[in-house]
Amino acid sequence: MTVNLTSRTTQALDATVAATGDTQTDVINRAIQVYAYLEQAMARGELIYLEDPEKQMRERLRFF
Repeated sequence: MTVNLTSRTTQALDATVAATGDTQTDVINRAIQVYAYLEQAMARGELIYLEDPEKQMRERLRFF
């Protein structure tokens, strides 16, 4: 499989590889799995939040 990535996506991939030590393949596989999980949750009508415990703030994430 060949995937064409934008420069922004390539930078995000490189940053994630550097942060995790995982291979590019591992990062891409995990990203697709997370995306599928989020899509399934939203299809069931579930809401997804990101919480900052220090500020005790929660923000609803929206995906387009």
